[in-house]
Amino acid sequence: MLGDPVVLGRRTAPSRVLFGPHTTNLADPRRPRALGPDHVAHYRARAAGGAGVVVTEVASVVPDDHPMEYAPLAAECPEGWRDVVGALRPYGTLVLAGLGHAGGQGSTAYTPGPLWAPSAVPDPASGEVPAVLDADGIAAVVAGFAASARAAVAAGCDGVEVQAGQHALLRQFLSGLTNHRDDAYGADRALLLVEVLAAVRDAVGPEALVGLRLTVDELAPWAGITPPEARAVLDRVAPWVDLVVPVRGSALSVGATRPDAHTAPGFLRVACAELRVPGVATVLAGSVVDPSLAVDALASGDADLVEMTRAQLADPDLVALVRAGATPRPCVLTNQQCRARDVRNPRVSCTVAAPEVSERVVARRAEPVLVVGAGPAGLEGARTLARAGCPVRVVEAGDAAGGLLRLVAGLPGRERFARLVDWWLDELGALGVGLELGSSVEVPASGRVLDARGGVDRASGGTPIAAALRDGLPPGPVVLDDPLGDGAAVAFAERLAADGREVAIVAPGVLVGPGLARSGDLVDAQVRLARAGVRRVTEARVSSWSGAAVVVTDVVTGAVSSLPAAALVDAGPRAGRAYADRPGLVRAGDAVAPRTVAEAVREGRAAARELLA
Repeated sequence: MLGDPVVLGRRTAPSRVLFGPHTTNLADPRRPRALGPDHVAHYRARAAGGAGVVVTEVASVVPDDHPMEYAPLAAECPEGWRDVVGALRPYGTLVLAGLGHAGGQGSTAYTPGPLWAPSAVPDPASGEVPAVLDADGIAAVVAGFAASARAAVAAGCDGVEVQAGQHALLRQFLSGLTNHRDDAYGADRALLLVEVLAAVRDAVGPEALVGLRLTVDELAPWAGITPPEARAVLDRVAPWVDLVVPVRGSALSVGATRPDAHTAPGFLRVACAELRVPGVATVLAGSVVDPSLAVDALASGDADLVEMTRAQLADPDLVALVRAGATPRPCVLTNQQCRARDVRNPRVSCTVAAPEVSERVVARRAEPVLVVGAGPAGLEGARTLARAGCPVRVVEAGDAAGGLLRLVAGLPGRERFARLVDWWLDELGALGVGLELGSSVEVPASGRVLDARGGVDRASGGTPIAAALRDGLPPGPVVLDDPLGDGAAVAFAERLAADGREVAIVAPGVLVGPGLARSGDLVDAQVRLARAGVRRVTEARVSSWSGAAVVVTDVVTGAVSSLPAAALVDAGPRAGRAYADRPGLVRAGDAVAPRTVAEAVREGRAAARELLA
């Protein structure tokens, strides 16, 4: 079903899977607003893997919309669009150019003028107050969409997708949250969208595809867009549109469009089914990362296509693997590496897959390799070695593979890590890799070895979080010392609170779990902790623990207080291992220094390549 072709307008896509528009930061710094070679490679990999439709990163339709440093500008994209089309054409993949305008959700960091929006409503995230778009400005926006669409089709694109979703001026005009106008565009909030789509259709003609990404629920029923209002808009614009991608969220709920694993996958399925319009193909979006869910949605008629962007970041070959009856590398919905809309300009990547590196490696040496440790670095390294034809043996001191991931998978919002471990084991089994559990093998003094044993617990007065997860804790109140703030302590606190335990987290900053900002879960995490009754002691450090109480010192004032505690859990980072360097020995993951899953996977693969060389 996923791999079946589908007719869209007057075109046919080779599969029903769409790779949606997303921030990439892949531009060449010398041409920051153009699509470059890295964009082409990024999209080509998904087309080669079977994607039926690729929507390129949203390009601003007017120069004074510059929401991010590497935000594409449509006027600078024709050459890039042409290169993308040329690279994807051999696979039959349809290419739609993403077009949009960020409006009041933009940034004045890269443009000298003000932000432009329907009304002077401050953006909840940046606090910037936009200028009100006047009649001339509105006309320029309509003309910009039309000219950009015409240029995209002239460059060979099969059509365009108009952005009226999360970060979009067109959504802001549709919403009572941001449109307080007293003119025609306030009386009829859909008027600008109607004008834009009519102009775009006129610009591209009947042969090209016109897609619409539309927020159908802003999760703010007091003034925001609601599903009934969205249905009325869809009925109205249907004559100009070939496919629609319903999404949700507003500037008040940025994380709602692409939530992490705390939200069940396929959360827009009911809305998608209810919003179907005759003659317009409907695309199910919203954490669609499991092929089984995608197939079921298509088979039931709830959607005509499925958007599986994060799933294809985890495994570009997703469609091809499903066609072959194989299992793609699972997406774990952490958002940690794929959420590239960030002031630090990170290049888009994936928590569980090394970025944009071909797995087709040919071994230059066939000598056996011993992998010590079956955590994420060891498992990824062993798989890379075995796929290259290198004999591999994996030994693990514990009674189960996966390392800390097996323990972490027992925490709220992190359950999907267990799928990743199972996938690795299935892959190694199919490759004939031997795995020995409960085998406390020391790193030998000779031979080729990948040391991925993990880190060692630091010396502290508390129970290391790994041991607490594995062995449990005595009854009574629990205090978590969280100097790292990567989110593990937050998740453990949630699980303890759900079991009825009295829990407190001590953190040195103004918030607990600041690392969750990378995934977009920081604010939601504070809400969950508050609702669960978890006490958050911020700007503080643990000074001592007596077995019944923890002494806490305020890092600003030096004031001392105490918290009841039958157990103190140390959620701080583990330490790397001391070792003697030698030829043929390569280390990866926590054996080197505390590592995230993404770093461990990347280092495991890099270590394997070094051994193969």
